Amino acid sequence: MQIEGRRERKKKQTRQAISDVATGLFIERGFDAVTVAEVAKAADVAVQTVFNHFPTKEDLFFDETGWWTGPAEAIRQTAPGDDVVETLKQHYQQQIRERLQSGHLATWASFTRTIEESPALLARRRKNAEEMEELMVATLLERDEQLRPLMARLIAAQYAAAQKVLEAEFARFVPNHPSGVQVAHADGALEEAVNTVFEVLHHGLTPSAPA
Repeated sequence: MQIEGRRERKKKQTRQAISDVATGLFIERGFDAVTVAEVAKAADVAVQTVFNHFPTKEDLFFDETGWWTGPAEAIRQTAPGDDVVETLKQHYQQQIRERLQSGHLATWASFTRTIEESPALLARRRKNAEEMEELMVATLLERDEQLRPLMARLIAAQYAAAQKVLEAEFARFVPNHPSGVQVAHADGALEEAVNTVFEVLHHGLTPSAPA
């Protein structure tokens, strides 16, 4: 079991190393300008090793499934009668705060710019966003048999829209490679932005909703 544990840790370390190298190259040169062979060379591994961990080049960039599978899982874990919107808010806030504190948002502006400059990444992000909504709708209907499919689709679509708005907001107030002081400021701005957006999801666009 110790041998198996070491092997698994080694695999995770190799995967993370490849991902880090790939992300750096993609942000520096653009996704479409970098080949998988170049990523393998920079990471000092074989091309097949890259594909063993990442089936497609897009997987090298979007090296995390939680953002599109996480919301449905959060809904699935809620107890009957719990506020779904509040559950989604807490899930989103936790995920973004963890990324901010771990440094994963340190290059957020460059990360989003890289996506916007690549048709392949834009298409992949759109596909993942559609999958996120489909998973949410299915989970909402499983959780509440009385919920109309129209309402399930609306909840999922509103969450997807909120996510898109917040991503743009993060790119605005989270500088590249923020200092400790800037991280603390971004954390406060993050909480305010998330609270504002999810308050609107709770109560709708009314004159009393936060600006």
